[in-house]
Amino acid sequence: MFKCAYLVEILTPKQSGHVAVDEGMNRFAQRYRRIMASGSGVSIPDNPMGQPRFNALEAIHWSNLTVDPERILVNLNTFHHKEELDNFLNTASTLGIKYLLIIRGDGGPRLPKLDQKQIGGTQSVTTSIDLIRYINAEYADVFVTGAAFNQYNPVSFETDRMKQKIEAGAKFIITQPVIAKDPNVDLLMDFNIPVVVEAWMSTNVDLLLKSVKKEKDRRAAEYDPNRNLTILHAVYPQNCIYLSMLSFKLEWETILPRLH
Repeated sequence: MFKCAYLVEILTPKQSGHVAVDEGMNRFAQRYRRIMASGSGVSIPDNPMGQPRFNALEAIHWSNLTVDPERILVNLNTFHHKEELDNFLNTASTLGIKYLLIIRGDGGPRLPKLDQKQIGGTQSVTTSIDLIRYINAEYADVFVTGAAFNQYNPVSFETDRMKQKIEAGAKFIITQPVIAKDPNVDLLMDFNIPVVVEAWMSTNVDLLLKSVKKEKDRRAAEYDPNRNLTILHAVYPQNCIYLSMLSFKLEWETILPRLH
Protein backbone atom coordinates (compact mmCIF):
# COMPACT_ATOMS: atom_id res chain seq x y z
CA MET A 1 0.00 0.00 0.00
CA PHE A 2 2.05 2.98 1.21
CA LYS A 3 5.61 2.79 -0.12
CA CYS A 4 7.17 4.05 3.11
CA ALA A 5 7.77 2.81 6.64
CA TYR A 6 6.30 5.91 8.25
CA LEU A 7 3.49 8.38 7.61
CA VAL A 8 4.27 11.64 9.39
CA GLU A 9 1.41 13.94 10.30
CA ILE A 10 1.72 17.70 9.73
CA LEU A 11 -0.87 20.42 10.17
CA THR A 12 -1.70 23.19 7.74
CA PRO A 13 -1.87 26.75 9.11
CA LYS A 14 -4.98 27.95 10.88
CA GLN A 15 -7.18 30.25 8.82
CA SER A 16 -7.05 32.78 11.65
CA GLY A 17 -4.41 32.84 14.33
CA HIS A 18 -1.39 34.55 15.80
CA VAL A 19 0.97 33.27 13.11
CA ALA A 20 0.95 35.10 9.77
CA VAL A 21 -0.22 33.00 6.83
CA ASP A 22 3.09 33.32 4.98
CA GLU A 23 5.01 32.19 8.04
CA GLY A 24 2.64 29.28 8.63
CA MET A 25 2.81 28.17 5.01
CA ASN A 26 6.61 28.39 4.96
CA ARG A 27 6.80 26.21 8.07
CA PHE A 28 4.38 23.72 6.52
CA ALA A 29 6.47 23.58 3.35
CA GLN A 30 9.73 23.06 5.27
CA ARG A 31 8.21 20.21 7.24
CA TYR A 32 6.64 18.66 4.15
CA ARG A 33 9.98 18.69 2.32
CA ARG A 34 11.81 17.25 5.33
CA ILE A 35 9.36 14.37 5.54
CA MET A 36 9.67 13.59 1.86
CA ALA A 37 13.47 13.84 1.98
CA SER A 38 13.51 11.29 4.81
CA GLY A 39 11.77 8.74 2.60
CA SER A 40 8.63 8.87 4.71
CA GLY A 41 5.10 9.72 3.65
CA VAL A 42 3.12 12.76 4.73
CA SER A 43 -0.38 12.81 6.22
CA ILE A 44 -2.38 16.03 6.33
CA PRO A 45 -5.43 16.22 8.65
CA ASP A 46 -8.66 18.03 7.80
CA ASN A 47 -9.56 20.73 10.37
CA PRO A 48 -8.47 18.64 13.40
CA MET A 49 -10.21 19.37 16.71
CA GLY A 50 -12.76 21.40 14.74
CA GLN A 51 -10.29 24.23 14.12
CA PRO A 52 -10.67 25.83 10.66
CA ARG A 53 -7.39 25.44 8.77
CA PHE A 54 -6.30 25.80 5.19
CA ASN A 55 -6.89 22.50 3.46
CA ALA A 56 -4.10 20.28 2.22
CA LEU A 57 -4.52 21.27 -1.42
CA GLU A 58 -4.38 24.99 -0.62
CA ALA A 59 -1.16 24.51 1.34
CA ILE A 60 0.42 22.40 -1.41
CA HIS A 61 -0.50 24.97 -4.08
CA TRP A 62 0.59 27.95 -1.97
CA SER A 63 4.02 26.44 -1.38
CA ASN A 64 4.42 24.99 -4.89
CA LEU A 65 5.09 21.53 -3.48
CA THR A 66 5.36 18.38 -5.56
CA VAL A 67 3.09 15.40 -4.95
CA ASP A 68 4.24 11.79 -4.80
CA PRO A 69 0.95 9.86 -5.04
CA GLU A 70 2.41 6.88 -3.19
CA ARG A 71 3.65 8.94 -0.23
CA ILE A 72 0.87 11.37 0.60
CA LEU A 73 -2.31 10.80 2.55
CA VAL A 74 -4.97 13.50 2.67
CA ASN A 75 -7.65 13.40 5.34
CA LEU A 76 -11.21 14.40 4.46
CA ASN A 77 -14.12 14.76 6.87
CA THR A 78 -17.85 15.37 6.58
CA PHE A 79 -17.81 19.04 7.58
CA HIS A 80 -17.88 20.60 4.10
CA HIS A 81 -20.60 21.92 1.81
CA LYS A 82 -21.27 19.65 -1.15
CA GLU A 83 -19.83 22.11 -3.68
CA GLU A 84 -16.67 22.52 -1.60
CA LEU A 85 -16.38 18.75 -1.27
CA ASP A 86 -16.60 18.15 -5.00
CA ASN A 87 -14.17 20.99 -5.77
CA PHE A 88 -11.71 19.44 -3.33
CA LEU A 89 -12.03 15.98 -4.87
CA ASN A 90 -11.69 17.29 -8.43
CA THR A 91 -8.60 19.31 -7.54
CA ALA A 92 -7.09 16.38 -5.65
CA SER A 93 -7.58 14.19 -8.70
CA THR A 94 -5.86 16.77 -10.91
CA LEU A 95 -2.88 16.94 -8.53
CA GLY A 96 -2.54 13.17 -8.54
CA ILE A 97 -3.64 12.63 -4.95
CA LYS A 98 -4.45 8.96 -4.57
CA TYR A 99 -4.99 8.08 -0.90
CA LEU A 100 -7.78 9.62 1.18
CA LEU A 101 -8.50 8.89 4.84
CA ILE A 102 -12.22 9.45 5.32
CA ILE A 103 -13.45 10.37 8.80
CA ARG A 104 -16.57 11.96 10.23
CA GLY A 105 -14.47 14.66 11.88
CA ASP A 106 -14.71 16.76 15.01
CA GLY A 107 -17.00 19.45 13.66
CA GLY A 108 -17.45 22.80 15.34
CA PRO A 109 -19.56 25.95 15.15
CA ARG A 110 -17.40 27.43 12.38
CA LEU A 111 -17.56 24.39 10.12
CA PRO A 112 -20.45 23.56 7.76
CA LYS A 113 -22.17 20.19 7.91
CA LEU A 114 -22.47 18.09 4.78
CA ASP A 115 -26.10 17.38 3.87
CA GLN A 116 -26.33 13.60 3.96
CA LYS A 117 -29.08 13.56 1.31
CA GLN A 118 -26.76 15.19 -1.22
CA ILE A 119 -24.41 12.22 -1.13
CA GLY A 120 -27.00 9.48 -0.73
CA GLY A 121 -26.93 9.18 3.06
CA THR A 122 -29.94 7.95 4.99
CA GLN A 123 -29.05 8.81 8.59
CA SER A 124 -29.85 12.03 10.45
CA VAL A 125 -26.21 13.11 10.06
CA THR A 126 -23.62 12.37 7.42
CA THR A 127 -21.33 9.51 8.41
CA SER A 128 -17.89 8.52 7.19
CA ILE A 129 -19.56 5.45 5.68
CA ASP A 130 -21.77 7.73 3.55
CA LEU A 131 -18.75 9.71 2.38
CA ILE A 132 -16.67 6.62 1.59
CA ARG A 133 -19.53 5.20 -0.44
CA TYR A 134 -20.07 8.49 -2.29
CA ILE A 135 -16.41 8.89 -3.26
CA ASN A 136 -16.14 5.30 -4.47
CA ALA A 137 -19.30 5.70 -6.55
CA GLU A 138 -18.57 9.12 -8.06
CA TYR A 139 -14.79 8.87 -8.32
CA ALA A 140 -14.34 5.18 -9.06
CA ASP A 141 -10.74 4.19 -9.82
CA VAL A 142 -9.55 7.72 -8.93
CA PHE A 143 -9.00 7.46 -5.18
CA VAL A 144 -8.14 4.76 -2.67
CA THR A 145 -10.22 5.46 0.41
CA GLY A 146 -9.32 4.42 3.94
CA ALA A 147 -11.13 4.41 7.25
CA ALA A 148 -10.27 5.11 10.88
CA PHE A 149 -10.63 2.60 13.71
CA ASN A 150 -10.93 3.68 17.35
CA GLN A 151 -9.78 0.73 19.41
CA TYR A 152 -10.74 2.59 22.60
CA ASN A 153 -14.44 2.25 21.78
CA PRO A 154 -16.36 -0.99 22.46
CA VAL A 155 -14.79 -3.46 20.06
CA SER A 156 -18.08 -4.95 18.82
CA PHE A 157 -19.34 -1.50 17.82
CA GLU A 158 -16.11 -0.48 16.10
CA THR A 159 -15.72 -3.83 14.32
CA ASP A 160 -19.26 -3.65 12.95
CA ARG A 161 -18.65 -0.10 11.74
CA MET A 162 -15.44 -1.19 10.08
CA LYS A 163 -17.26 -3.94 8.21
CA GLN A 164 -19.67 -1.30 6.89
CA LYS A 165 -16.81 1.00 5.89
CA ILE A 166 -15.14 -1.82 3.97
CA GLU A 167 -18.41 -2.70 2.27
CA ALA A 168 -18.66 0.98 1.27
CA GLY A 169 -15.23 0.77 -0.36
CA ALA A 170 -12.56 1.39 2.28
CA LYS A 171 -9.29 -0.27 1.23
CA PHE A 172 -7.09 0.42 4.26
CA ILE A 173 -7.40 1.13 7.99
CA ILE A 174 -5.65 3.61 10.27
CA THR A 175 -5.94 3.11 14.01
CA GLN A 176 -6.05 5.63 16.81
CA PRO A 177 -2.77 5.93 18.78
CA VAL A 178 -1.78 2.44 19.91
CA ILE A 179 -0.18 1.82 23.30
CA ALA A 180 1.88 -1.38 23.18
CA LYS A 181 0.27 -4.56 21.84
CA ASP A 182 -3.48 -4.04 21.56
CA PRO A 183 -5.83 -7.04 21.12
CA ASN A 184 -8.45 -4.86 19.44
CA VAL A 185 -5.91 -3.74 16.85
CA ASP A 186 -4.86 -7.37 16.35
CA LEU A 187 -8.43 -8.17 15.30
CA LEU A 188 -8.12 -5.80 12.35
CA MET A 189 -5.68 -8.13 10.63
CA ASP A 190 -8.60 -10.48 9.96
CA PHE A 191 -10.05 -7.97 7.47
CA ASN A 192 -7.15 -8.70 5.11
CA ILE A 193 -6.59 -5.09 4.09
CA PRO A 194 -3.57 -2.93 5.04
CA VAL A 195 -3.57 -1.64 8.62
CA VAL A 196 -1.56 1.46 9.52
CA VAL A 197 -0.75 1.60 13.24
CA GLU A 198 -0.64 5.03 14.83
CA ALA A 199 2.13 5.96 17.25
CA TRP A 200 1.73 8.98 19.55
CA MET A 201 5.15 10.66 19.62
CA SER A 202 4.51 13.17 22.39
CA THR A 203 4.65 12.90 26.19
CA ASN A 204 1.42 14.93 26.35
CA VAL A 205 -0.78 12.05 27.46
CA ASP A 206 -3.73 14.32 28.28
CA LEU A 207 -3.94 15.39 24.64
CA LEU A 208 -3.68 11.78 23.53
CA LEU A 209 -6.64 10.82 25.70
CA LYS A 210 -8.60 13.87 24.53
CA SER A 211 -7.99 12.89 20.92
CA VAL A 212 -9.58 9.47 21.52
CA LYS A 213 -12.29 10.93 23.76
CA LYS A 214 -11.23 9.16 26.95
CA GLU A 215 -10.66 10.61 30.40
CA LYS A 216 -8.03 8.09 31.43
CA ASP A 217 -6.34 4.86 30.43
CA ARG A 218 -4.08 2.84 32.69
CA ARG A 219 -1.80 2.01 29.75
CA ALA A 220 -0.94 5.69 29.39
CA ALA A 221 0.67 5.96 32.84
CA GLU A 222 4.32 7.05 32.57
CA TYR A 223 4.02 7.02 28.81
CA ASP A 224 7.32 7.06 26.89
CA PRO A 225 6.74 7.61 23.14
CA ASN A 226 10.12 6.27 22.05
CA ARG A 227 9.79 3.11 24.11
CA ASN A 228 6.25 2.64 22.82
CA LEU A 229 7.41 3.01 19.21
CA THR A 230 10.02 0.32 19.83
CA ILE A 231 7.28 -1.99 21.11
CA LEU A 232 5.05 -1.25 18.11
CA HIS A 233 7.87 -2.10 15.72
CA ALA A 234 8.34 -5.41 17.52
CA VAL A 235 4.68 -6.48 17.66
CA TYR A 236 3.58 -5.00 14.29
CA PRO A 237 6.72 -5.48 12.17
CA GLN A 238 4.96 -5.50 8.80
CA ASN A 239 2.74 -2.48 9.37
CA CYS A 240 3.32 1.08 8.25
CA ILE A 241 3.48 3.38 11.29
CA TYR A 242 1.55 6.66 11.44
CA LEU A 243 3.52 9.21 13.50
CA SER A 244 1.45 11.93 15.15
CA MET A 245 2.96 14.76 17.21
CA LEU A 246 6.47 13.96 15.98
CA SER A 247 8.88 16.76 16.94
CA PHE A 248 10.66 18.50 14.07
CA LYS A 249 13.34 19.66 16.50
CA LEU A 250 14.76 16.15 16.85
CA GLU A 251 17.18 14.18 14.71
CA TRP A 252 14.79 11.52 13.47
CA GLU A 253 17.49 9.01 12.68
CA THR A 254 18.02 8.50 16.42
CA ILE A 255 14.39 7.56 17.15
CA LEU A 256 13.01 6.17 13.86
CA PRO A 257 14.90 2.92 13.19
CA ARG A 258 13.16 2.17 9.90
CA LEU A 259 14.71 5.24 8.31
CA HIS A 260 18.06 3.42 8.34
